[in-house]
Amino acid sequence: MFNAHQIQQTFLACLRNHHRDDTPYPHWTLTNCLPTEVADALTSMPFKPAEIEDTQGRRETHNDKRIHFGVANRTQHPVMEAIAEAFQDKATVDALKELTGAPIDGTSLRVEYCQDTGNFWLEPHTDIGVKKFTMLIYLNREPEAVDWGTDIYADRNTYFGRAPAGFDTGLIFVPGTDTWHGFKVRPIVGIRKSIIINYVSPEWRNRQELCFPDQPVGDASVAATYTPQLHSDESYGGY
Repeated sequence: MFNAHQIQQTFLACLRNHHRDDTPYPHWTLTNCLPTEVADALTSMPFKPAEIEDTQGRRETHNDKRIHFGVANRTQHPVMEAIAEAFQDKATVDALKELTGAPIDGTSLRVEYCQDTGNFWLEPHTDIGVKKFTMLIYLNREPEAVDWGTDIYADRNTYFGRAPAGFDTGLIFVPGTDTWHGFKVRPIVGIRKSIIINYVSPEWRNRQELCFPDQPVGDASVAATYTPQLHSDESYGGY
């Protein structure tokens, strides 16, 4: 059985040992994000990668095939339930607010399990406005997977560098108009696995994706102050 408190304590310890880089925008890299047995359990989840010929550089091209830690999956998979409880907890939320300044009071937890294969790529983009916090945790042990990290850009057309992607490492940023990131085409032998943890504002439409659809985190009264901040070409549940 997986223990939410143990997951939380491991994650809080990794936050204390974070590395921050303010160029080209503030972002944080982490190591040993989850207990080893939890990270290993995620790598062996009983889900097959979606068969997609071309993502067109966007995850939303296969929204119907994406895997989330929603209520149904949490019920069936204890590791999902424990992770969701750990990141829903006030102590975790407070630590993330203190470290990053992310405006996550009144938001909802959304966790996605990603399995990328073949010629997967993501065009440079900024996260949609309803995402108030983004974290990726990489889950591959293969030596070549260290090069499977998120690509960071100074702007849509200016490549900056690549996040480290060793097993159980993480990347955090607070979505904004300057937080350009993507994934350049490169060889993926096998399956690139990761989880994406977001806290999203109440306007999020796809409620079935949320871990606890009716339970905002932090100060729930803040939820009433949120307004959408979407560009015209963005849609909820996209990147």
